[in-house]
Amino acid sequence: MKRVMFVCKKNSARSQMAEGFAKTLGKGKIEVISSGLEASLIRPEAIATMKEIGIDITDQYSKPLSDFKAEDFDVVISLCGCGVNLPPEWVVREVFEDWQLDDPAEQPEIFPRVRDEIKERVTQLIESVNKEFTPAR
Repeated sequence: MKRVMFVCKKNSARSQMAEGFAKTLGKGKIEVISSGLEASLIRPEAIATMKEIGIDITDQYSKPLSDFKAEDFDVVISLCGCGVNLPPEWVVREVFEDWQLDDPAEQPEIFPRVRDEIKERVTQLIESVNKEFTPAR
């Protein structure tokens, strides 16, 4: 099973929502966690926006990237364009993507739009990761 790290600046909104989607949509398909270049608090708007669609992320918490080892992950996804600030070992994983999504912390009214963009991208990610392991018929 592929191990996925979602990383953002503060691990307070986008990466937390991505973790919530991946845990729900990718259950039994991928292992997932999120972190930030620095830890902070999960934004209440992120929790509320996910709750609106039936996903509870209240048990998640913000974690610093420094708590993890790059070699423990196959896939690293930056959600904020912070890939340029990641230590080199994180960007040379099997899969590295920098999604560069808008920051809803700067504009709380865009939380639903960003949430929906994250859901679409996480769904595509799960499909692409699982294609690698589906035997041809």
